[in-house]
Amino acid sequence: MSKTSADNHTPMMRQYFGLKSEHPNQLLFYRMGDFYEIFYDDAKRASQLLDITLTSRGHSGGKPIPMAGIPYHAAENYIARLVRMGESVVIAEQTGDPATSKGPVERKIARIVTPGTISDEAFLEEKRENLLLSLAHQTRKGLDVFGFSYLDMASGRFCLFEVDGHEALSSELQRLSPMEILISEDFPARDLLKLEKGVSELGPWHFDYESSYRQLIQQFNTKDLSGFGCEPLTSAIASAGALLQYAKDTQRSALPHIQSIMVEHKDDSVLIDGATRRNLEIDVNLTGGTTNTLVEVLDECATPMGSRLLKRWLHTPIRDLNEIQSRQQAVAALKENQTYYNFTTPLKKVGDLERILSRVALRSARPRDLLRLRLALEAVPDINELLTNSKSERLSQLNQRIIAQPEITATLIKALVENPPSVVRDGGVFTKGYDDELDELLSLSTNASDYLAEMERSEKERTGISSLKVGFNRVHGYYIEISRLHSDQAPVEYIRRQTLKNAERFITPELKTFEDRALSAKSKSLAREKELYEALLDLLNQTLSELQTTSQALAQLDILNNFAERADALNLTCPTLHNNGGIQITGGRHPVVEAVISEAFVPNDLELNEKRSLLMITGPNMGGKSTYMRQIALITLLAHTGCFVPAESTSISVVDRIFTRMGSSDDLAGGRSTFMVEMTETANILNNASKNSLVLMDEVGRGTSTFDGLSLAWAAVDYLAKELKCYVLFATHYFELTTLADQLENAANVHLTATEYEDDIVFLHKVHEGPASQSYGLQVAQLAGVPRGVISHAKLKLKELEVVTGIDAPINISDNSIAAKPSAKKIEENSLAYHPMQADLFAQVEQSTLKTAITELDLDNMTPLEAMNALYKLKSQL
Repeated sequence: MSKTSADNHTPMMRQYFGLKSEHPNQLLFYRMGDFYEIFYDDAKRASQLLDITLTSRGHSGGKPIPMAGIPYHAAENYIARLVRMGESVVIAEQTGDPATSKGPVERKIARIVTPGTISDEAFLEEKRENLLLSLAHQTRKGLDVFGFSYLDMASGRFCLFEVDGHEALSSELQRLSPMEILISEDFPARDLLKLEKGVSELGPWHFDYESSYRQLIQQFNTKDLSGFGCEPLTSAIASAGALLQYAKDTQRSALPHIQSIMVEHKDDSVLIDGATRRNLEIDVNLTGGTTNTLVEVLDECATPMGSRLLKRWLHTPIRDLNEIQSRQQAVAALKENQTYYNFTTPLKKVGDLERILSRVALRSARPRDLLRLRLALEAVPDINELLTNSKSERLSQLNQRIIAQPEITATLIKALVENPPSVVRDGGVFTKGYDDELDELLSLSTNASDYLAEMERSEKERTGISSLKVGFNRVHGYYIEISRLHSDQAPVEYIRRQTLKNAERFITPELKTFEDRALSAKSKSLAREKELYEALLDLLNQTLSELQTTSQALAQLDILNNFAERADALNLTCPTLHNNGGIQITGGRHPVVEAVISEAFVPNDLELNEKRSLLMITGPNMGGKSTYMRQIALITLLAHTGCFVPAESTSISVVDRIFTRMGSSDDLAGGRSTFMVEMTETANILNNASKNSLVLMDEVGRGTSTFDGLSLAWAAVDYLAKELKCYVLFATHYFELTTLADQLENAANVHLTATEYEDDIVFLHKVHEGPASQSYGLQVAQLAGVPRGVISHAKLKLKELEVVTGIDAPINISDNSIAAKPSAKKIEENSLAYHPMQADLFAQVEQSTLKTAITELDLDNMTPLEAMNALYKLKSQL
């Protein structure tokens, strides 16, 4: 609002507009007495988001003021709801004294709560990281380079990295799942963020490289950033500086718990794109929930910080063999003789040490945080004892990083009462004997009840008024109360203080003197408690670095201990990882499906090597093809985290990426059809997979006409086998593709079995060599409840089509029968027999020119990219 228009308003509303002008895009909570009031457009928005009443308060500038309000004592619940919706809240508190203020009470911005910068326990999900992400953009050699930096304010973990291209940008957004994203107002890829919550736009100058660099070296008190290994990452540095300044502005303080910045190197981890994360349902299922996910089955961590770190490990599997084997050895040592049981109780006492320490650093820790910190530190010596003489080098290293703090622990034990209040301002935080000055001040308040009881007894005796009472309330202080019936008997020295309906209240000089001393002692004791509390925070911040090291080590111990317990509970075995090529799995199982089904899970084997790198998987609908493929991916992923796996035995060569192209869904928001999504995911795989990648593809080509789809699937398989030579599981209902096993030297057919009994189908879920005999599509449709008349009609139509195509239906001799495989030539002949006429795209173009151009294309020797370029060239002639 302009100054001119603001001048037409009341002094209080002018004060409001002044504060609001500093934060135009955030909801302003304006403290008035026992309420936070919200005005104008903020009030309208808050009433919708929080379902609270929208009303109005008087007039200002000649118009009613839209207003909504929430009670001060319940504010945290409302703010938490807003933050989860991606909103930011600015809190203006009264800083002046209403009794002495001339005009409106002075107010200042006391706190800014944004989705990515919260650290308060009430606003955070216990087992989820709360990330603030910053994105910057540069163009290098014609490529879009995106600089990422992200901060977990509640732990102080600060990381950065860079990626090339929009596909990688989308993938990393899904991996990190940030609560808030910072971008420049001129950020070029904003269309990729339209579904993200909590996007905040900053001026381009916030992302200036030079100022960002200075911001970072000031934070870490270093000459340069070479010690962090991030000097070449100019785009990421620009994003990190903007993020750090934003975090400082919202916290209104320095950030001492952010003591370093870590570079994420993509070559160190197994890359997983967004589609693969969705398909594998690591921590979010396909419907957006958290049930029946890998994390739900694996997470029995004793601490919330362990649960959060577990998700990070699962989303970022590693390729370092030494690190993987180090984790495996630690899990094996903890699993031996069920040693993990011994750690459960002390680890549970540790709690969420990581987030408590961040609040200590930000000086927002509450008394109960310090009590939990004391309990955590009390558990450390027990954990050190359990880790002594461990057979695992990794556990011994962790033991050295889990540092006992006997002096701090003793101080906290001496200082804190067993059940402290939720906030310091309520008093009663410290034990008797901790501070002499505080004890003396508290004794006045503590002895007040004895004094008042004695005064009441003596005054009753002196005045002869049996109804006389001595009491206290916060508004009027101490008083002597006499019923209306006997009030005329009050002694002359009694001074009337308050008149009630049935009684009169008085004060005496003696009682007034005591009141002054007692109330003074109360305020002084609260002030003293605040001093002592600040001194405790100072003491803890002196050893913050060591405490954070301890916290990080305890989180790792929690995960490894959890892996050991899960290995026993879920019958997991230690996989062998190497760099020799090939993937062999015996008796592999899907960990999530096995956990939720009531019957026994049917295990299956896998053999992939240089001579057998591509498996064509056929079999009936619902026969288990997708489950088989996903379990291979999950076993591979778990093996790369150091976790034991659901299999009898496993030997896996380290992979660089895991790709999946499974399921069907459109992208309505992005304007992409189901088939377009399928082809985009297929293109990503064909363009980015390497010889060391694991690729899972299911039903490629099913979203278009039969022969278009078959042709695309055929060409994709051929390219994967001949050009990329990666590890591939390719599930399909195109039986024609099974002939590729005869033509490609590194391909083989496998199938999942089913059998018919009378008119029913029984799925055996067992993988066998060779192609399937049939798809059992009609039988599955019957199981789904399709009317019998439709099924009968479909059977007749199926026979008709078999006659038209000239391909005899496969004969289902037994569960292990091999389908009759038509030759490639026969397939081509029959395709021509009933291929529907395609729309003529070139009707309006010179036919001879296009015919010549198309005839000259060497389709057999073109890569997919060359074919796409040729298609664009042809299209340009239309």
